[in-house]
Amino acid sequence: PRSVVKEINKINQAELDLGLSGASWHDEYKDSAYVFVGGLHFDLTEGDVITIFSQYGEVMDLHMPRDKDTGKTKGFGFLMYEDQRSTVLAVDNLNGAKVLERTLRVDHVKNYKQPK
Repeated sequence: PRSVVKEINKINQAELDLGLSGASWHDEYKDSAYVFVGGLHFDLTEGDVITIFSQYGEVMDLHMPRDKDTGKTKGFGFLMYEDQRSTVLAVDNLNGAKVLERTLRVDHVKNYKQPK
């Protein structure tokens, strides 16, 4: 199974490198450098999440909503990369990954609006 994932990642990267429009479902999100991150363990800090996601590119912004009463994170967030192509790598490699016994959900975000 791992070799299949590696081959799919190679094909996706080749499509991106060649600029084949519409060749990958990722193309729909080519104008957004944000990803949604769900399934985060409540003990993870912003620094922990940035460390995990910086494997695939320079993280420019991270918003992790917190409970107003407890101050604990709500288990999800929105992360922005410097380079949009990093979102493809993060979605392909981290969606479904296990971190502290929880399964991450990582997906593209089309129209993220930063909270005021």
